[in-house]
Amino acid sequence: MNGEAPRIILLAHGSSDQRWCRTFETLATPTLESVPGSRIAYMELAEPSLDTVISEGSSEGARQYTVVPLFLAAGRHLRKDVPAMIEELQSRYDVSITLAPPIGENPELGKAIRDVVIHELDSHKQPA
Repeated sequence: MNGEAPRIILLAHGSSDQRWCRTFETLATPTLESVPGSRIAYMELAEPSLDTVISEGSSEGARQYTVVPLFLAAGRHLRKDVPAMIEELQSRYDVSITLAPPIGENPELGKAIRDVVIHELDSHKQPA
């Protein structure tokens, strides 16, 4: 593969409930707006699927991807299902796909959760 920067795919589980999907789309917006070529994709039950995003990127000439799972931990999906999907997509589209650790393993997420909790506690403080 050449020296092109990989396209980033933020991978969420997916749901048939569009309200659920909108939550992840809102969370993804800062990344989508600041990382050129980045996309959100869903593992199942919603579009765009990982297959759709890779297919579209491949037709545009993209050959390298990094999938960043919007999961808190690496359960069965990230240990078995997603790697199998990636293997099949790499073969079908002749691309390179790297699976990053789930965002829950990044210590920065723990700090962000702390900040949300502190903000919530501060919003309930009584005036002195």
